[in-house]
Amino acid sequence: MTTTPIKRRVLTGITTTGTPHLGNYVGAIKPAIQASTSEEVESFYFLADYHALVKCFEPERVQQSTLEIAATWIALGLDAERCWFYRQSDVPQIPELTWLLTCVTAKGLMNRAHAYKAQVADNESAGEDEDLGISMGLFSYPVLMAADILMFNAHQVPVGRDQIQHLEMARDIAGRFNHRYGELFVLPEAQIDDHVATLPGTDGRKMSKSYDNTIPLWLPEKKLRKAIMRIKTNSQEPGEPKDPDQASVYAIYAAFATESQRSEMRQAFADGISWGEVKQQLFELINAELLEPRDRYQELISNPQQLETILQNGAERARADAARFIAALRNAVGIRPLSD
Repeated sequence: MTTTPIKRRVLTGITTTGTPHLGNYVGAIKPAIQASTSEEVESFYFLADYHALVKCFEPERVQQSTLEIAATWIALGLDAERCWFYRQSDVPQIPELTWLLTCVTAKGLMNRAHAYKAQVADNESAGEDEDLGISMGLFSYPVLMAADILMFNAHQVPVGRDQIQHLEMARDIAGRFNHRYGELFVLPEAQIDDHVATLPGTDGRKMSKSYDNTIPLWLPEKKLRKAIMRIKTNSQEPGEPKDPDQASVYAIYAAFATESQRSEMRQAFADGISWGEVKQQLFELINAELLEPRDRYQELISNPQQLETILQNGAERARADAARFIAALRNAVGIRPLSD
């Protein structure tokens, strides 16, 4: 008798507080969608709208971001029937698990969370009370993050190096629970890809909403070209050899180009191509890649009910899986029918 091997589960959360930009696309969305096609992996992608509430107090922005992010992933080719694609708030077992985990989590562990420590340090340097402006959401959100991961016993979570602490905390919390109640949780591992592209923004720094230097992913053609033409370059004239490794515009080009295109562009830099021509070729390259997905995105944005149906279908599946596991967890901690 043969048994079906257990697939490795990989989970990614997307916080619903902003509009997707080119950096998000190259660094996270595109590689994640490609990875979701693997037959050896079960891919989980969720819209982390509860996490958005930690810092975003604009209800319309949270809703609009949820719409834009869901439309983005589907427009770019995510197969919601092949993977797990759901909204965090549609799975009530996640906040229930958060409480179960909170009851085994040491306060000292939360004291060491980077975001909390940074806020305390800012308050102290400003001569304020160290707890000024710190909500319990900010203080304990690593427990909610652990619940997101542990609810589905994810084996791996793709993260940047600045997020490794969250995985370590999830492992610590899971280990404490397992020690007290039995081996119920998989200990998740961080999946770090040092080769993931980090795009520079229009000012040369890392593309980030906090720097206000992003290029939104779904700009219309004319606005996309205008944004690309604003990318900062130096004062070298046409005909002067240029160093592609010192040029933000080349770094963005390289993230979208094939190997042969990169080679040709590097030669063009050596031959003294003008900055205007580089930017024009970059616009044409990006626009060609996003042309069809952009049309699909606009269709989805104008039909929110279609996206809602996709998310609800994903949530129904996620709830069924979560309900089975939360029943086992309840039993483990002693929340049981009196007749048992």
